[in-house]
Amino acid sequence: MSSSIKVISFNNLIQHQQKLSKCVRCPDMIPPVIIGNATSSAIMSVGQAPGVHEGKVQRPFGWTAGKTLFQWFESIGVSEAHYREHVYMAAVCRCFPGKNPKGGGDRVPNKEEIANCSYWLQQEYQLIQPKLLIPIGRLAMEQYLEFKLLTDIVGKQHAKPLLGDHLVDIIPLPHPSGLSTWYRKPPGKNLLDDALQLIKHHPTWHNTFQ
Repeated sequence: MSSSIKVISFNNLIQHQQKLSKCVRCPDMIPPVIIGNATSSAIMSVGQAPGVHEGKVQRPFGWTAGKTLFQWFESIGVSEAHYREHVYMAAVCRCFPGKNPKGGGDRVPNKEEIANCSYWLQQEYQLIQPKLLIPIGRLAMEQYLEFKLLTDIVGKQHAKPLLGDHLVDIIPLPHPSGLSTWYRKPPGKNLLDDALQLIKHHPTWHNTFQ
C-alpha cells in the first residue's frame, strides 16, 4: 500500500470514528461511545461491549478484564501499549448496556442494539480490510462462527468471508472476565494457550510486531 493510500485510509478512519462517537441509535445504551485508536491495521479485535468503568478511561478493555487480556498478549511478546497502537479495537456494541436487571454482571445487548452497531462494524471492515480478526468473548464469537461450546472453536483458526469473497482468519479468545473460570482450568486453559500461539505465529501478527 502506498503512503498516499495509507493517509487516505487513515483520514477516512478518523472521519468514521468522529461519526461513531456521536451515535445515539440505542436509547437503552449508556454513553459514552467507547472507541479504540484509529490505527489502519491488518489486525482487528472485536470485544463484546464496554463495562461500567470503560467510560471513565475512554478506551476499550480499560479496566479489570483488560488487565487479564493484556497479560495474555504480554505472554506472547506484545505489550498493552503496542497492542493498542497496532490493533484496531472494535466491539459488537460500543456503549455500556447497563447492569443485568436480574443480577449477575452486565446486560447482554439485544438483537436490535447489535444490528445498530453492526452498521459501524461493517464500515470498519471496508476501511481496514483486516487479515486477522480476534473476537473476544462468546457474544463476539457468535457474530462470526456457529458453535455450541467454546471448546468447539477456541484454540483453532477459522477462515470466513467478511466482505464478499474477502477471507479473514479468525482466532477467537474467551472473555477475560474475572467472573469466568473457563480459561483458568483445563480444557479452557489449554485451548487459550493454543489460541495465543496461533495468534503469535500468524503471519499478519508476526509482520505487525516483528
